[in-house]
Amino acid sequence: MRNINAPKVGIADVIKYFWKAMRPQKWAFWYILLAFTMGSIIDLIVPLFYKKFFDIIVGTTDKMILAPQLTQIIIWVLILHGVIWTFHQTGFFLMNRFVSKTMARIRQLSFDYMIRHSYSFFTNSFSGALVQRVGRFSRAFDRLNDRLLFNFIPLLIHVTGVIVIIYLQHPMIAYIIVIWAFVMLVYNYIFSTWKLRFDIVAAKADSTTTAVLADSLSNQNTIASFAGFERESSNFKDTTHDQAKAQRLSWDINLIKDGIQVGFIFIVEFLLFYYAIKFWQKDAITIGTFVLIQVYILNLAKRLWDFGRIIRDTYESFADSKEMVEILETPYEVKDIPNAKTLKVAGGQIEFKDISFAFNETRTVLKNINLNIKSGEKIALIGPSGAGKSTIVKLLMRMYDLTSGTIEIDNQNVKEVTQDSLRQNISLVPQDPILFHRTLMENIRYGKERATDEEVMAAAKLAHCDEFIDTLPLKYETYVGERGIKLSGGERQRVAIARAILKNAPILVLDEATSSLDSHSESLIQDALNNLMEDKTTIVIAHRLSTIRKMDRVIVIDNGQITEQGTHDELLSNDNSLYKKLWELQAGGFLVD
Repeated sequence: MRNINAPKVGIADVIKYFWKAMRPQKWAFWYILLAFTMGSIIDLIVPLFYKKFFDIIVGTTDKMILAPQLTQIIIWVLILHGVIWTFHQTGFFLMNRFVSKTMARIRQLSFDYMIRHSYSFFTNSFSGALVQRVGRFSRAFDRLNDRLLFNFIPLLIHVTGVIVIIYLQHPMIAYIIVIWAFVMLVYNYIFSTWKLRFDIVAAKADSTTTAVLADSLSNQNTIASFAGFERESSNFKDTTHDQAKAQRLSWDINLIKDGIQVGFIFIVEFLLFYYAIKFWQKDAITIGTFVLIQVYILNLAKRLWDFGRIIRDTYESFADSKEMVEILETPYEVKDIPNAKTLKVAGGQIEFKDISFAFNETRTVLKNINLNIKSGEKIALIGPSGAGKSTIVKLLMRMYDLTSGTIEIDNQNVKEVTQDSLRQNISLVPQDPILFHRTLMENIRYGKERATDEEVMAAAKLAHCDEFIDTLPLKYETYVGERGIKLSGGERQRVAIARAILKNAPILVLDEATSSLDSHSESLIQDALNNLMEDKTTIVIAHRLSTIRKMDRVIVIDNGQITEQGTHDELLSNDNSLYKKLWELQAGGFLVD
């Protein structure tokens, strides 16, 4: 899914990031470039020895004199081939290491930059498409490197060298080659440049297909639940049909180009040998020159033919790279200010000062919120769906930046501290925890990187994770599946709670933290949550009576504003209270004590 606000990216931008990844091994790159350049130059010289070889055979009848001369020539050919072999082997050996490490750095710099984009960036992007962009970007470098070393440099050297060498043999034949090479190069460039628009369309269609596939696979359970197989199959069929149409058009255009190119080669080959025969009749060229022309023409035809592929692959590679570089060139929506400080939390007081937030001009979510949460105070955010409760939490953690106003923690503006230090001081238990496809031990330890196994297991026990972990064959070494799919919703929430217990941050946010638990499981975890909330500033988004009643204060959010606040009992005592109306309306969904 393309960001409509993405910056325009050119070839120079792509090369900039390639060079950034190459720079740590730049001397390896220059040696590889030298090795393949020298190999191509020497490869161009070898046919001159074959020309001399055949000229001697035709011009000399004394075999006793002939044999040593011919032997000397083939020895020189062997030596030159040995030099070529040495350059190529060392070049290949070094290139394997250079390319593999550079591709790894490309993936790493792509990951490091992309992963720090804002929450809204990822909500507006398909994860499958983002993964493909990273892969295409690194593979594009590999393809461009191959075209440079194996196609472009040899082509440049052979076109220049053949023209110069043939010119010294016979200028007229050289002129024919110059015109042919010029026409072929210009034709390929113009045609391939014009065709670029179709290659970009085909690349985007491929990205769309991958994104749709990933989206459907990640929602397989939903598809099965709603019997949506036929619907999804039809949707995917339309997507693959569009991709096939775009790809077929690109291939057909390329086929036309190749057909015209073959015609050029046939014509020039005829003309060259036609005039060569005329010159041979006049003793203007030798048999060796015939051999030289034949070798050069066959080699040059292949090189010129490859020029179309060089242009095509180059533009395809830049098209593949363009989508990832757009992300790398897109400034972060949420970023640390220069010289941002580290957040120091002593008590955990949180103050929302006249904050407002809007996603765009037509969608205002919060308006002029003022709220002071004391150190160690526990509050509940209550309100209708879409009122802005979860947005308040995201703003506190700087998943979004405020439209206006400030949020302070212990009198420190959250916008003036580093995002990492801010989030290190907040433990979040989300409504629908998403786990890594890693072991249970690793997932829980994510709350505290250097925690010992014993600390992890202690946190798991407090969250009652041990009740289901002990039934698993591999216990804590069990992999939970992509997004934690092997666990039930309640089990995933227990893991998230265990992670928060292990993190033990001074500020705690519970976003419907017990929504996926049955009554029995919730009663077990309430004690753990009570221990977790002790001495912590706590914000709870919850509907359940058992949670809300234990809060020091209930904040009612409606239409993006605080409409009421007080204790549970205080709010219920007011007959005109929205909280009371919500309570009575939704009473069936609460766990009543």
